Amino acid sequence: MKEIIWHGRGGQGAFTAARLLGEACALDEDSFVLAFPSFGPERRGAPIRAFTKLDSTPIGNRSEVAKADYSIILDDTLFSEKTLDELKPGGKVLLNTKKQIDDPRVYTIDGDDIAQKYIGRPITNTILLGAFAAVSGLVEEERIEQVISETMPQRIAEKNIKAVKAAYKEAAE
Repeated sequence: MKEIIWHGRGGQGAFTAARLLGEACALDEDSFVLAFPSFGPERRGAPIRAFTKLDSTPIGNRSEVAKADYSIILDDTLFSEKTLDELKPGGKVLLNTKKQIDDPRVYTIDGDDIAQKYIGRPITNTILLGAFAAVSGLVEEERIEQVISETMPQRIAEKNIKAVKAAYKEAAE
């Protein structure tokens, strides 16, 4: 089973990204997915976590992920050494930041810049989803685009699909 932890703040769309990843992976008939959030106080800006579990067999364990294959962080103020402690051996962090992090487990992308360019707002959830597709190889970019086009209003979907393509391209390089 592949387990992903999403770190964000209320209103950034971490759970939406976790759910979209699950839906994109579920397009494969041989896949089983589970996506769910974990909230503290439900308010805009409060730290939240969301989880996506991917497997080729039914998923019985519905508990939060303690050790992840991937940790995806939408807001770099949420990144710390604790984030690295939650990784399985060989795990990776995908971090939205302008900073360079000197750790081979950490992949960085300036999602805010891509979001501003394509979406017009600093919402980076789908951007990190596109970058995740490139870094992990667990889901095809086209499946993410398909799910976005099927679940979002057309005007918003078009912007997000352009942002996913840009993030995928940047992360693949």
